[in-house]
Amino acid sequence: MTEHSMTLNEDQLQLQKWIHDFAENSMRPIAEEWDEREEFPFPFVEEAAQIGLYGWEFMAEIMINDKTGLSTPVALEEMFWGDAGLGMAIMGTGLAAAGIAASGTKEQVMEWVPQCYGTADKIALGAFCASEPDAGSDVGGYRLRAKYDEATDEWVLNGTKAWITNGGIADVHVVVAVVDSELGSKGHASFIVPPGTKGISQGQKYKKHGIKASHTAEVVLDDCRIPGSCLLGGKEKLDERLARVREGKPGNSQAAMQTFEATRPAVAAQALGIARAAYEYSLEYAKERKAFGRAIIENQSIAFMLADMATEIEATRLLTWRAAQLGKSKGFKNAEGSMAKLKAGRVAVHSTERAIQILGGYGYTREYPVERWHRDAKIFDIFEGTEQIQQLVISRAISGIRIK
Repeated sequence: MTEHSMTLNEDQLQLQKWIHDFAENSMRPIAEEWDEREEFPFPFVEEAAQIGLYGWEFMAEIMINDKTGLSTPVALEEMFWGDAGLGMAIMGTGLAAAGIAASGTKEQVMEWVPQCYGTADKIALGAFCASEPDAGSDVGGYRLRAKYDEATDEWVLNGTKAWITNGGIADVHVVVAVVDSELGSKGHASFIVPPGTKGISQGQKYKKHGIKASHTAEVVLDDCRIPGSCLLGGKEKLDERLARVREGKPGNSQAAMQTFEATRPAVAAQALGIARAAYEYSLEYAKERKAFGRAIIENQSIAFMLADMATEIEATRLLTWRAAQLGKSKGFKNAEGSMAKLKAGRVAVHSTERAIQILGGYGYTREYPVERWHRDAKIFDIFEGTEQIQQLVISRAISGIRIK
């Protein structure tokens, strides 16, 4: 495959078909049930683990071993075409793994990423804990503190994280904490909280508008002690970085931002899957539904809505694939990852809303899946950087000016 080619290779075409079949046969039939139950679908994730779709080997295959960058968006579009809540139940652990990969040493990655997933016979979950009750996009506003206890070579964590996928039910929590409050967002570090650690608990579980099969909750850390070895990257590297920042030299990107930068094209692909599901469903409906003696698609008002949806989805896919390729080659120039996520979130919300319009009264009922897809789509304008934060990142990139 030539650089920046948009042609999928044979392995990617097989991957696409494999996940599409799983989405159609295993996800769609149970999607409504888990949306109603609003709890983590352990039996479903166990099924995904048995076939190799949930596990660190699968994530490594599509994210690390793929040189083209396209395997991840291809896989995620199909999975979220199946169902976003169930898809997030599979993918939520990936954020923790990405957090470990972004900040950890090779040894830490080898030790902890597999523990985030467990095995096919005994699955585990990971959670990436960044946002706080008063600080989501404002990473400089984090309050959760990590203090080093030299006598015992332990870090002591205190504070609350909010909106955490798999929060409290995860086996491995990756927690972004403030180690030097005077340095703002450059005074952060990431820590592993191992399974069974005392002092970490689930706070409130959120009742959400959409992606209800994905578990989202507060995580409370109360004098939570973890071994010194659980500081991602190690203490020597942290001390060197903090010293550089104190001297006014540039430090590395803060831990949370490194993780989000890497995952934005993947999030765009998830939103794209929802948009495509809504488009395909409403297209078929419009061909079959009769009104005034003909199929409703024969009316321009309906046909033009579908034409716009198709066009926007194609444009989104091209943006997303390009961003995924640039992310792979570390070639972002104008915040293309943010562009892809911004566009995909908007298109998912618009396409699902238009799908409801095309189905009319039926679209507004729970008998048809489009209202669920609409509820699921909205989060893509909000999490991992709101629509407005993406605009801020893009405007800074294109202008070279720190827009505020």
